[in-house]
Amino acid sequence: MTVQDIVGRYAILGNNQDAIGSAYNGFLTLSLDAHQKIIAEWTINHDQQQSGTGFFRDNLLVVNFKYTGENAKIFKGTVVYKFFDKETFEGFWSEKHADQQFLGLERGAKINKELLQN
Repeated sequence: MTVQDIVGRYAILGNNQDAIGSAYNGFLTLSLDAHQKIIAEWTINHDQQQSGTGFFRDNLLVVNFKYTGENAKIFKGTVVYKFFDKETFEGFWSEKHADQQFLGLERGAKINKELLQN
């Protein structure tokens, strides 16, 4: 599998990095920059925007991300996704200011453009 194979839009489901593992859903869009590095953009629960950059090798995608939270505080973290094929992945993530006893979890499936047009 190549980095070009994973470019696209994914529906995601996840659990936050906390004791209760509160659930969320949203979308992840993966694109490439001029150097074939990944550009990742998330929309979580319809309103939270996150972005990051990363790299893909041996079916693993690693992205350093950031977003602006409450009181304009900047949150940063890293996510690691394992791609099972060109359509699906699962992974884990951690933020610096979250509960370090836990990892966030996330899985995704590529959205088929043809289905959206019907």
